[in-house]
Parts: sequence; structure tokens; C-alpha cells
Amino acid sequence: MNINNEDQAREAIALWRTDPAGAQLKNLRLALESLELSQMYYEQKGNEQGMARAAACQTIITTRIAEIEAE
Repeated sequence: MNINNEDQAREAIALWRTDPAGAQLKNLRLALESLELSQMYYEQKGNEQGMARAAACQTIITTRIAEIEAE
């Protein structure tokens, strides 16, 4: 699933909540890697808004990863 903004990040998490914890973590980590690449791309282009969106999505994803790992 391609995540481009905070709403899409929350939607992806909602969809993955029914999956086993291991599958959720795998999907979340893949999404995080993709967002990190997006952020690097936006940095190269000087796109401040894109960088901020990617960072906000990363925060949402890492928060969910921490929640799963704490269970």
C-alpha cells in the first residue's frame, strides 16, 4: 500500500489491525522504509511540504510499531 499522507497511514494501520502481529510489523516496516525513501527524495528536490508529510507518516507508523512491540 502506498502511503502519501497521514490519512492514508491511518487507513493502512486500520486495515492491517486484523492481521497477526508479525504480519502487521512486516507491513509497517515496509511502509516505513518506503516513507524514508520518499523523504530523501523530497529532501533532494527541496520540497519542504513533502518532507513534513513523510515525517508525519513515519511518526504514525513508528508509534504503531511501538504499540505492537509493547503488547
